[in-house]
Amino acid sequence: MAAGATAVTALATLLAGPAAGTAGAAEPERLVIDLATDTGAFHGGASGSLYGVYGDGVPSRNLIEGMGLRTVSTKAQDGPQHPGADALEMLPPFVDSGGKDVYIYMTDIYRGFPYQWPGADGPARLADFQEKIRKQVAQVRTMGAYKDHVVYVPFNEPEGNMFGTGAWSYDKVSWLDDPQHFFTAWKDTYRLIKDLDPEARIAGPNTSILYDQIKGFLRYAKANDVVPDVMTWHELSSPAKVRTSVATYRRWEKEIGVGPLPINVNEYGHNYHLSVPGQVVQWVSAIEESKIDADLAYWNIDGNLNDSAVEANKGNGQWWLFHAYAQMSGHTVEVTAPHPNQQYTLQGVATLDEDKKQSRALFGGQSGAADVVFRNIDPALFGTTVRATVQEIPWTGQVGDSAQPLRLSDREVTVGADGSVTLPMTGMNEMSAYQVILSPGGNGGEPAAPSVGWRRTYEAEDATYTGKGYSRNGPEGTPSDVGKFATSGAYNVGGLRTGSDGVLAFDVDVPRDGTYDLSVFANSYNLYDLVKEQGPTNVFLRVDGKDPRELRLPLGYKWVVWGHTDTTVELTAGTHRITLAARDPELGVTKGDAIIDKIDLALRDENVTAPAIYEAEYASLSGTRPDYSRPGASGPGTVPLAKGDSATFWVYAPGDGEATVSVDHLGGGRAGLSLNGERLAVPEVGGARKGTDRVRVFLSGGINKITVTGAARELALDRLRVAPSTGSPRTRVYQAEDGTVTGAAKVTDAYTFASNGKAVTDIGGGRGNALTFDVVAERPGRHALTIRYSNAEQAPATHYNPDPIARHADLSINGGATRRILFPTTFHFNNFWDLTVPVTLKKGANRLTFTAEELPDFDGDTYNQYDQRSPYAPVIDRIGVTPLAGR
Repeated sequence: MAAGATAVTALATLLAGPAAGTAGAAEPERLVIDLATDTGAFHGGASGSLYGVYGDGVPSRNLIEGMGLRTVSTKAQDGPQHPGADALEMLPPFVDSGGKDVYIYMTDIYRGFPYQWPGADGPARLADFQEKIRKQVAQVRTMGAYKDHVVYVPFNEPEGNMFGTGAWSYDKVSWLDDPQHFFTAWKDTYRLIKDLDPEARIAGPNTSILYDQIKGFLRYAKANDVVPDVMTWHELSSPAKVRTSVATYRRWEKEIGVGPLPINVNEYGHNYHLSVPGQVVQWVSAIEESKIDADLAYWNIDGNLNDSAVEANKGNGQWWLFHAYAQMSGHTVEVTAPHPNQQYTLQGVATLDEDKKQSRALFGGQSGAADVVFRNIDPALFGTTVRATVQEIPWTGQVGDSAQPLRLSDREVTVGADGSVTLPMTGMNEMSAYQVILSPGGNGGEPAAPSVGWRRTYEAEDATYTGKGYSRNGPEGTPSDVGKFATSGAYNVGGLRTGSDGVLAFDVDVPRDGTYDLSVFANSYNLYDLVKEQGPTNVFLRVDGKDPRELRLPLGYKWVVWGHTDTTVELTAGTHRITLAARDPELGVTKGDAIIDKIDLALRDENVTAPAIYEAEYASLSGTRPDYSRPGASGPGTVPLAKGDSATFWVYAPGDGEATVSVDHLGGGRAGLSLNGERLAVPEVGGARKGTDRVRVFLSGGINKITVTGAARELALDRLRVAPSTGSPRTRVYQAEDGTVTGAAKVTDAYTFASNGKAVTDIGGGRGNALTFDVVAERPGRHALTIRYSNAEQAPATHYNPDPIARHADLSINGGATRRILFPTTFHFNNFWDLTVPVTLKKGANRLTFTAEELPDFDGDTYNQYDQRSPYAPVIDRIGVTPLAGR
């Protein structure tokens, strides 16, 4: 093996091993799942977010719903803490996407942290705050049924803010030492909110940890009839602390005679954990075991689901972990880890759904080998043979898009005489999470092939560097330094920058001739001086000194925020040298500054290029349950869809464009298709006999929601297969510089990475500053409008959070009412992304007009004074218009 390579070719191989208890002398560690021990209804509470939703579309509703986002903590409406994330603007899209509760940080109506509340003394400051509380409650009460999803959080970390010792405190005395003023303020504020809205729910005390003094707070609250409706605190510590803190608090409740109250640990995790499936699954297991709600901590930018969302509609590995978690149902079962409640070891969570006849397990946190043991498998549910599907959810960086989980194995396993099955896992990666889905076997379904084959990782710090400017950076985030970001191998390499002659060379060894996927994990800090000039840092790739090409590396909101740039290379069996260089004699020189973490190399074989498989029995089901008795299914079973029943699939697309969706069924009825909530104008699928119906659809890059709904009789739905395709429906592309600009809007050649080198800027600042396209639709109906844009506006921040602004455009079609579209940051105005929205067009000519103007506050009369709401639309490069579907 070449130096610096990490072999992962056998990563997490599933073997049809014997029953538990027959391993040899050197037994691997075991994660034991006892299906006979019910630990309570599945809760799903770990899918929460602090400041994770900016507004409608950032992130997309698909990401919110597909993640099973349950709770969001966010700022008071019109609060100046950060751009976006205004409670009453994100409330409707969140609730409409399946969300449960929005916790309003009422203190975030003030600027700064600690909060800068005005007043000559403590009583004056509290009086000002209570006036703002009156306004907030009045605004919430205008929201109709949505207000039932609001929980008020009157104070946030009061021991370090309003009732701490700092300059902005009530009286510079911590309530932890003398609680009288905080307790009185809590009582008066609680009663004020309840007087204004008797049905209001109030959460607190919202301390930074579970202090012992909270026991006294509970006693006071009970004595004065001001007990919170939800108990909240933060756990910026460890998963183990979640378990012990919840147990401690529950003991206090019993001693005092309150509750049990719902709990929301509304900040959890650190930079080292977030985005890393193998780390976050350990928090998830502790939170689910404790049956509480919890929100991922907000260390970076808002609107990206705490480093789960990429662009507007893509997910990274962390998003796919939460998606797998959201797919759990039924009740949790006992999971015994090899090192119980010890972080940075193998931990997991598992469920059993008797109605679905499925068990699901999520686990991770350890490299190497381990046995996953399912015990007490009920033969009445599963039979004597089970179908086991094993998937890997890899780490793809904070801003790195991820495809659906990798299928490592899918096969039938005989249940041992003791009612157990042992699944040996080998070559696990501690940064990945893993999922096992267990269902009845023995019905003849052909096992699916792995969706991944040979692959290896090569660390940049082990590669050979020649030239000037080299730096080996790290260690980055570690268990002892959780404030830093996770990095593969803990180190990365710098040196590829403006003026450099550096070359980073990876020596690789591949097993056979073929095409290989090459993924370069890299980062450039968008506000760093050398990066600001051009945006994405360009470097030059060669294989064995040949076939030069230019790569543009990912931008991030800070250093060591990882994404990946992907390409393919043709390799023959044996050794090769892959180089990344800062200059190329044929192509030019690097502009910017980049750090490199690693490269991943994977054989693009027939398993990788085959259509993606989405089994119906693993989908989100409504009104129905899987049927494992019908012969001829591809997997362990089918899903019967009577009229009104539905199966929803969360389908990945690498980019915005056409795909062919093959609907495999066993006949019996017909069903309609919907895409991202849009009923498709295509013939119903199904029929009397087994068959496949193919539908061509336009998928948005990232996550797409495809729903199959029964329409007549009962269709036996087997699966979906999805593959990229071209040709129909046809896309018409319109360059922005060919449109009509009015007012201050203008064509510019300042952005070199715009297509054709031109784009339109300065749209907005008033409706007269507009860009208009005249487009042609071949037929009437719903179309995908794909906008290639850039946006790098950023507001001044008060502390560690970068504050990028999601610009908006108001789109009018044929002179009709405007529709507001939000565009997340692209980190630089010379960095262009695609955003697709559905629109209705008439056959023939249509006029599309983009304008923008600054959004007022909730009252409609005042405006944000900290430049947190832009009056401008993004820079627009081009648009594409495509029919949404066809047959």
